Order: sequence, then C-alpha cells, then structure tokens
Amino acid sequence: MHDMAFAQVPSSSAANAVNTALSPVVIRFGRLGDTVLLQPLLHKLHLRYGRPCRLLALGGWPPALYAGQRDVSRVITFRTQHRPLWMSPLRLRAALALRRMREAPFYICEPDLRTRTKVRPMLALAGIPAEHCVFIEDMPSQQDEHWADWLVRFGEATPAAFRETHGKKVASVRAAPQLLASAAERSDCDAWLYARGLNDRPLVLLQPANKRTMRWNGVRHADDDDKSWPTSRWAALARSIIDHLPGVRVMLCGAPAEARYLDSIQQAAAHAAVSVAASDLPLGRLRALLEVAHSMVSVDTGPAHLAAAMGCPLVVLFGSRLPSQWAPRGSNDNAVKVLGGLPAIRRVDEIETAQVMAAWRHLPTRR
Repeated sequence: MHDMAFAQVPSSSAANAVNTALSPVVIRFGRLGDTVLLQPLLHKLHLRYGRPCRLLALGGWPPALYAGQRDVSRVITFRTQHRPLWMSPLRLRAALALRRMREAPFYICEPDLRTRTKVRPMLALAGIPAEHCVFIEDMPSQQDEHWADWLVRFGEATPAAFRETHGKKVASVRAAPQLLASAAERSDCDAWLYARGLNDRPLVLLQPANKRTMRWNGVRHADDDDKSWPTSRWAALARSIIDHLPGVRVMLCGAPAEARYLDSIQQAAAHAAVSVAASDLPLGRLRALLEVAHSMVSVDTGPAHLAAAMGCPLVVLFGSRLPSQWAPRGSNDNAVKVLGGLPAIRRVDEIETAQVMAAWRHLPTRR
C-alpha cells in the first residue's frame, strides 16, 4: 500500500474555479474524531481567505469524510504514522506536492511531538517558508477549553506573510462541526436499508467499540479499556429501546474487525429486531445513515463525533477523558447528551443501563 494518496474532493463550482495557490493548507494527523472537529476551522479559513482549504491528513477515510463539503477542495492523505512521514519512500512526491502549495498559508494543528519529528522536517523538505506557517502549539489551549473552540481560536492567527492582505477578522464561526451526506451516499444508503428491510422503520444505532476495543487476538480485556461497557448492558439497552419505541430496529455499528464482538452483543440481546452492520458500513454510507437514524448511543469514539456533526441525536458515554474538552458537538446542543467522564467517573462501566436509557428517552425527537 502506498504511504500517501491524493484525492480531489468534489465541491461547488465556485470552489473549483478558485486559484488553489491561495487556498489555505491545514495539516492534522489525527483520527476520525479529530478530523471531524476540524470542520469549524476549515469553514473559518474558507471565509477568511475566500477559497476552500486543502487538507493534509492521515488514513484512507479523510477524502470520504470531506467529499462534497464546500470548505475542502482537496485532501492529501498518508496511510501510516509509524515511520517519519518525511522519510517515507514517497517523500519526494510529498515534497513536490507541498512545494506547489508553498505560496499558501499553512495551519498546522498538531499540538504534540509529531510537529517537531514529522511535520516540521516535512515542511522544510518541501521548502515551505516559515513566514507562511502558524502552529497551534504556539497558541496554548485555555483551561478546560474544548478542542473545537481551540481550533476556531487558532483560525484567527495569520502567518506573517499574509498579515497585510488577510489579517482582517471574519464574522464569528460556531465551534460545532456540521457535515452533509452527498446525494450518491443517500441513494446508496436507501438501497442498502431497503435490502435489509429497514427502510420504513425507526432505526437506533449503537456504537459499542472504540479504537482500543480490539486486539490482534480478540477483544481487549475490560480492565484495560476505560471505554468498555459490558456486553450485558449493551444487550439490555437494546431490549429496553425496543420495548419503549414500537417498531424500532436497533443496529450495532462498527468496523469489520469488530464484527465478532458485535455478534456477541446481538446474541446476548436475543431479539430479532437487533442487527449488526460491520462489514458493509463504509464511511459514506454511515454518514448518510446518521442523517436518517432516529438516534445513536455510543462510547467516546470517532463515529460519535460524526453523528453529532450529522445532526443525529446522541448519547455518548465517557470514561477517563474530560467531556468539557472532547464531547461531540453538532448544530443542536440539546441533541447531545453526555454521561460520565472526568471528574465524575473514570470508567464507562460505572454508568448503569438505566442512566443511559433515561438520557436516550430525553433526546429531542428528530423529524
């Protein structure tokens, strides 16, 4: 597999017509949730510079995440983070790609060691002028500041080379990601739901797994995963939702590697209205599914952030992280209910099924 891939992200005709040499470049080598939280920053930079952004990200899914979103015109992705990005076999191609963007403002959203060990050498190799760059590590976060608020505040910074031409501030941007599914994704999702016999039923999504759930030899031991909620409670929650909402269908969502874990929850629920979607739920389909789902219950993980950005009513369970900094955000604050998290609790399994059910029942009704 190549270390780096390039993707043109479909956007509006106005975005396609711009001079890409002046489009801001945003660099963030995070996971799904981190990349979802970039959206308000991307929107703010689009407004400031008058052109959609180009995003340098990690993994194979960022092009699908930002396909059709008006604030992004192009996505460049690296497939791995395990070796220095600037030392990969395709480093010359990366340097040439960035060199063609060297007249643009660069916003580097890496607050940790990766900035020094990977990003700065890569920028130097590409010949990006220092006066074209700003780094979020130079703008420390405030106490308990949410990541999205920090990113939007970072969007007010201006690289030295652009302070005279683009130093003027724009109207305030709400620090809450908002994404839309494409027409093709909606059509694909409709056909998929129809094939499963779920097209005319209210659908509640459960997201039990997170990036730490699975190991090479099976499910990680619960004691080693503060986001793990017992299988018996997921099963009990599914049955309670079915009892409460007539005609509802409950879908257990996850990645292909999590299929066996999701199967164990389905077996514990022992109800025909509970199904599993793991091997056939790519990101574009999930995005469209979140547009039409009744609601979602999730542990603190990337799909929860995507659900909030898609306007899906959400209950999210936190372990040893601060919801004040990491809670999913969307267009409707009342549509996201957060349970647990520091300082109240340190583990998701301290949350009882009745608490989750009560929070789910108080979610706003989605039309």
